[in-house]
Amino acid sequence: MAQAYIVDAVRTAGGRRNGRLSGTHPADLAGDVLSALVARTGIDPAAIEDVVLGCVTQVGEQSFAFARNAVLASTLPTSVPAVTVDRQCGSSQQAVQFAAQAVMSGTQDIVIAAGAESMSRVPMFSNQAGGAGPVSDRIRQRFGVNGFSQFEGAEMMARKYGYSRDTLDRFALRSHQLAAAAIEAGAFEKEIVPVTIKTPDGFSAHLVDEGVRADSTLEKIGALKTLVEGGVITAGNASQICDGASALLVVSERALKAHGLTPIARIHAMAVTAGDPVIMLEEPLAATQKLLERSGMSIDEIDLYEVNEAFASVPLAWLDVIKADPARLNIHGGSIALGHPLGSSGTKLMATLVHALRRHGKRYGLQTMCEAGGIANAMIIEAL
Repeated sequence: MAQAYIVDAVRTAGGRRNGRLSGTHPADLAGDVLSALVARTGIDPAAIEDVVLGCVTQVGEQSFAFARNAVLASTLPTSVPAVTVDRQCGSSQQAVQFAAQAVMSGTQDIVIAAGAESMSRVPMFSNQAGGAGPVSDRIRQRFGVNGFSQFEGAEMMARKYGYSRDTLDRFALRSHQLAAAAIEAGAFEKEIVPVTIKTPDGFSAHLVDEGVRADSTLEKIGALKTLVEGGVITAGNASQICDGASALLVVSERALKAHGLTPIARIHAMAVTAGDPVIMLEEPLAATQKLLERSGMSIDEIDLYEVNEAFASVPLAWLDVIKADPARLNIHGGSIALGHPLGSSGTKLMATLVHALRRHGKRYGLQTMCEAGGIANAMIIEAL
């Protein structure tokens, strides 16, 4: 079977809600990572055959062929096409999968998989304003609900797997501690590309993830109110609203030779599954099981895991059911500390995963994330 290779993977540092990246139009934010990726790899930008870009809230500044606008805001020529993908939180992980499928099928040789989301400028759920909403009466009757909520799904998972507030808060603290240590050690330097932002003093480069709280304590996290009365989910043990963009260059073996490129990873296996849309966030467990079965690998053969920290109950349940090693999970912190820029998170996590594998001399990495509607993507990559 033909192979798909990752030549480089980049991301912006995360920006907090209304923080350092909030003054940047999302098309420009996405354009910056596309330009940086091309510059770093040395690929002829005219040779890029498509840009597949994930984005969730496609309204306002992120509407009207958003991926195409990202290309127009970049250094890529206007001859490069682009398409916007919405698989909710897994949008840009699905973009990687689409890019890999194009390359492995022989349809295309050079594809950029990317994602971008400005949650400051285009608030979450703002694309659902007006009308009856996305859930029809037929769907409500079928599932016995008025609508679907990820917040309720996170609470349901905590109850199902028996996680206390303290357990979730301790996991959240771990995320901040690991992310702070990673920043201090320079672990993100090879994946983060600068974004020039305007400041009161002029202009500066945004290079450090803004949401990480190095001084966080269990007492501070524990003081936050739960989202629902009697619940265990809080803003402290859930992912942070975040602005950011990220991108990977995915190519065929033929392109490696023709353009003199050196790969940093190979896409080893992929899967996408769907299950219960009510509990919703549990599907990464099934997706991972299917992925391991398809690849013929056991979880013990995987060196590092990136499981998106949408809510602390998700990676904790994943660890318990998959019987994975906690020491290999999100070793540089996760979305609770670093932020979850929705449509950008898939390629953001993959940039972190592939660079972490290479930094620590490891071989195989697994990435999975929960997605609205009870869907999940999962992927294994091999560092080269």
